[in-house]
Amino acid sequence: MPKPLAAALGAVALAMLATSSAVAETIESVTTAFNPNKCEHQEGTEPEDAGVWRCKGYRGIAVVMAIGDARLYFSYGPRAAREPAISETLAALNGNGDRIEWRIARERGGRRRPFATIMRWTTTVVTDDPGAENGVFRGEVLVVTRLGPGGVCHVGYVDGRQNPDADELARRIADQHARTFRCGKDKPLVLGDKGPGFSGPYGESE
Repeated sequence: MPKPLAAALGAVALAMLATSSAVAETIESVTTAFNPNKCEHQEGTEPEDAGVWRCKGYRGIAVVMAIGDARLYFSYGPRAAREPAISETLAALNGNGDRIEWRIARERGGRRRPFATIMRWTTTVVTDDPGAENGVFRGEVLVVTRLGPGGVCHVGYVDGRQNPDADELARRIADQHARTFRCGKDKPLVLGDKGPGFSGPYGESE
């Protein structure tokens, strides 16, 4: 076979393989309710430590929430209490949402593998801006968290009030970045516009 023809056929074969791999996987969403009142609670030991809640999410996956200094910490999976996410929160005072969206890859053979979660957190940004109500801006931030194996940590953030398509932006972060995100090495993303109620990660300047 002439070399140019062989090269062309090889390129076509590679393209078909890539296409078939993409078709073999689809991404689905499952939303589960989150109510800490239905979870196991362990009281904190410090004045600003509200304790730890241990819950179950999609297909029994562990969901661990801790609250300290009026800020949330969420982690997931069998090693939730030892994953990076258990020490990650937003800079602003914050609260939890009542739903968790699980992004799930449906792989070849029908196997479903959750690879990220999205939760809408509430925020309270203290400010001296004269436009603020009683000295605060209240907002919502969609927090995208990578699931294990390979680490559980925050991947990105979207202002839930400033962007009409906030849910889609958060899904884009999850689907395009969560599985390759390196906890402790890569910087979380922020997509979309940011309003006065937005808050990024604790310890990072805006």
